[in-house]
Amino acid sequence: MQFNPNSPIWLQVMTDIETHIAAGHIRPGDKLPGGRELALTYSINPNTASRVYQELEKAGLCGTRRGMGTYVTEDTGRIAALRQEMAQNAVREFLKTMEDLGIHRDEIMQYIQKGESEK
Repeated sequence: MQFNPNSPIWLQVMTDIETHIAAGHIRPGDKLPGGRELALTYSINPNTASRVYQELEKAGLCGTRRGMGTYVTEDTGRIAALRQEMAQNAVREFLKTMEDLGIHRDEIMQYIQKGESEK
């Protein structure tokens, strides 16, 4: 993973894990890697890995079971809300980029339809 120097590393790792959860690559109830393993996977400091899990827990996306590890929440409603929130953020970013380019909403729809037909 290439890190953006303009954003905290813990936030970038957290967002990556959230994306995997929202996409279903990491499923409800799955065990997440231990802190050391997470640190090695992302080439980050173990303290940063700990911060990632603390923030994911605050967000209600995982929980730690004493002596057993950290697991993804089984609250599928929370995961669905995360997915919806991430999708809405992606649409907002896309629309802002297109508007910054001076492309109006009706043109945006044409680009979307053209992109769909080229699949």
